[in-house]
Amino acid sequence: MLAEKLKTLTRDFVGVIYPNLCVVCNGHLLHAETGFCIACEQELPRSYDELNPENNPLIRTFWGRIPVRAAGAAFVFSASGKVQELVHNLKYNGRKDAGIAAGQLYGSVLRDISPFLTADMVLPVPLHESKLASRGYNQAACFGRGLADAMGIPMYENVLMRVKATTSQTRKNREQRWDNVGEVFGVRIKKRVEGKHIILVDDVVTTGATIEACALPLLGVPGTTVSIVSLAAARQ
Repeated sequence: MLAEKLKTLTRDFVGVIYPNLCVVCNGHLLHAETGFCIACEQELPRSYDELNPENNPLIRTFWGRIPVRAAGAAFVFSASGKVQELVHNLKYNGRKDAGIAAGQLYGSVLRDISPFLTADMVLPVPLHESKLASRGYNQAACFGRGLADAMGIPMYENVLMRVKATTSQTRKNREQRWDNVGEVFGVRIKKRVEGKHIILVDDVVTTGATIEACALPLLGVPGTTVSIVSLAAARQ
């Protein structure tokens, strides 16, 4: 009995110093909640219906640009609201768990949907070494880690590389975004992706310029096919 009380007191004390907070609203989670509080999970604008190839705004973004086997986004992104809070916490507030929780949530959906069933690996859009050193982590890799874990496939961070740094994409139009990221990515380990079905992941997809720039060198490897998954995607 005493040992159980001490265990409870220790858990509560640790909870005060390192509180278990919702990855969106930063409110305290109940014991039954994981990552998202129930309110935020219900209010996030999900886009699971977009997995239908016949009615998929994300995959249409890449029509005529790159061959995409499948595409899906966990949430619909807008300039305000809970998805923006989720992304902001992930990118700027050190909440790596926000990406992991979102990836696990969406991965539990994708693992039962064809053609994602045939995916061999997850590759996150890489950060340049200078940005990685500054932020301390790659937000796309956090999302990818949760996704890969839920789908039961590996994620590799050392296959794709960013060969030069770029400026922020936030305030650029489609043409400026492509000029900013064109020919900045390469494949470090081609043998690992040869003949594989790759899920290429990013945190937010708007014009798709970054994803396209990553996919092109991958598609240049014999037998490689690419699907695209993002934490959030803007409506096109």
